[in-house]
Amino acid sequence: MPIVNRVAEFQPDIQAWRRDIHEHPELLYDVHRTAALVADRLREFGCDEVVTGIGRTGVVGVIKGNRPGNGDVKVIGLRADMDALPIEEATNLPYASKTPGKMHACGHDGHTAMLLGAARYLAETRNFAGDAVVIFQPAEEGGAGAVAMIKDGLMDRFGIEQVYGMHNGPGIPVGSFALRPGPIMAGGDAVLIKIEGRGGHAAQPHKSIDSVLVGAQLITALQSIVSRSVDPLESAVISMCEFHAGHARNVIPHTAELKGTVRTLNGEVRDLVERRVREVVAGVAQITGASIDLTYDRGYPVTVNHLRQTDIATRAAREIAGDANVQEMPPLMAGEDFAYMLEQRPGALIFCGNGDSAGLHHPAYNFNDEALVFGTSYWIRLVENTLAA
Repeated sequence: MPIVNRVAEFQPDIQAWRRDIHEHPELLYDVHRTAALVADRLREFGCDEVVTGIGRTGVVGVIKGNRPGNGDVKVIGLRADMDALPIEEATNLPYASKTPGKMHACGHDGHTAMLLGAARYLAETRNFAGDAVVIFQPAEEGGAGAVAMIKDGLMDRFGIEQVYGMHNGPGIPVGSFALRPGPIMAGGDAVLIKIEGRGGHAAQPHKSIDSVLVGAQLITALQSIVSRSVDPLESAVISMCEFHAGHARNVIPHTAELKGTVRTLNGEVRDLVERRVREVVAGVAQITGASIDLTYDRGYPVTVNHLRQTDIATRAAREIAGDANVQEMPPLMAGEDFAYMLEQRPGALIFCGNGDSAGLHHPAYNFNDEALVFGTSYWIRLVENTLAA
């Protein structure tokens, strides 16, 4: 079945919501304007319950079907994220960000608009048995808003039995979907390394412990973890992305600081990489004489799609896009805090094609409005299939 006709009719409204949100990006939990817009629309649509302040600034709407049900599943959750990124927009669009240093560079404006579109349709038709719970989450971009909503009782309060997420995918054709069972996005950890050497004159390095050289040795040694400690058939990434040291070309700096990220796709590899990072840091400290302090913070867990729910999501996507336009994808090494919801309930994350756009987190990125009807229709079909009478 192609896109839902009613959705095509109010596509201009979905686009208008998306562009309004795009113009007014908000970060982390500070999504007060976006959350208010969402709550107002949900009340306007006639949702049976609209709850604000879940996970500080999250919004939840409950839509009850009007068909008698005897199926296994009575309540499903659909999640969209609302927050933007601290990036200066470089699109020159007429609806570009009006807030310097902030932009919707990951498409959360589109995610929110598509779920609003689905909520409008589902509240109008109610052609399903059970409850559709629409979840609008703050702070996906590093703030673990999913955890905050879960701690506020999201799953139990609304009786959610299965939970589904959707993200746009640059490079995937518009009108297509991609997903996979099992690990689909990586767990991400943060590494902070502070080096204390002994500063001195650049012409007398033998009297110093060169923090820059120590940092360089660390970066080289850390890269060997992936190439020589991790099974080549497994996946891991170590990227040291910040190196701060010194203020003059002829002074060996006393201190240096490194910051980076680790990405893995299963718990065993994650444990291995953390252990080896700690061993490498200790080893370099011993051979150089520097004092090195390591902070290793576990971040978002691996996003793992459940097998049965991946099949359910695949069926819904195929009904919208056709069999040929729903592909199994390789896992991505980026992270996603929807992982926390999938640890609480069975479900699946799917990618909706954004076409040939700039990549996520790029200043020139823009959500493709042509994708709105496909994502919205997917949500609708997923609810009607899963909560069938």
